[in-house]
Amino acid sequence: MIAGIAGSVVPALPGLPLVFAGLFLAAWLGDFQQVGWLALGLLGGLMLLALAVDLVASLLGTRRFGASGLAVLGAAVGTVVGLFFGLPGLLLGPFVGALGGELLAGRGFEQAARAGVGAWLGFLIGTLAKLALAFSMLGVYLLAWLLP
Repeated sequence: MIAGIAGSVVPALPGLPLVFAGLFLAAWLGDFQQVGWLALGLLGGLMLLALAVDLVASLLGTRRFGASGLAVLGAAVGTVVGLFFGLPGLLLGPFVGALGGELLAGRGFEQAARAGVGAWLGFLIGTLAKLALAFSMLGVYLLAWLLP
């Protein structure tokens, strides 16, 4: 579950599926006595919602600012490459990638910078939403465990 919460921030890790797997394992170890199938179904739904929110936030962030397909691709590549540069890379990777993608598409620097800002905002909003949903999953699990 801890790796899953970290994965909510680090794009290379499947954060919410790891949180769900940890919670499912915990329920299984308790023979599903405290946490039953209804709660696990709700947790699965929250996990799917988080995956959808992450994709939509990234896409809308770049598209809302008029980014081209190359900028969207650049933002994704920048996010992955940014992993190797720690926290500064995670924060700047989507921006730099979208900026580079727009410049490769032949757009001007101003439009490229706007696309970079959109990619960064999409990444930030998606990350915050994933973190909120990860902690919501933990809350649902705890409620189901405390109120059998």
